Amino acid sequence: MRYWTRVIVDTLLFIAISGLLPNLFYVENIWIALVASIVLSILNIFIKPLLSLLSFPITFLTFGLFSVVINGIMLELTAVFVGAHFSFTSFGAAVIVAIILSIANTIITNQFVRERY
Repeated sequence: MRYWTRVIVDTLLFIAISGLLPNLFYVENIWIALVASIVLSILNIFIKPLLSLLSFPITFLTFGLFSVVINGIMLELTAVFVGAHFSFTSFGAAVIVAIILSIANTIITNQFVRERY
């Protein structure tokens, strides 16, 4: 999937998830969601590989389930950089949003791949 398509999909997913889970996750408006999506993509490019490398032993021991925690950490870092307009009530909320975001991105990505070929 192309970069900007992924950014737009993540933006829409942030808005949808914040509407689905208003007590756990807050996004002020679509522009904040767009900024958060861009910040998340930049963090995923630069910070996530380092975190994945450092946490490889525990990720290996948990059969890859620790990667969900890493995704939650990336969302919390995004909230720190974006500010109070994009926030989670707790780290557990960030992990729940990370799980929903991953599942939705997988479904949407598979749909784009099927349509292309």
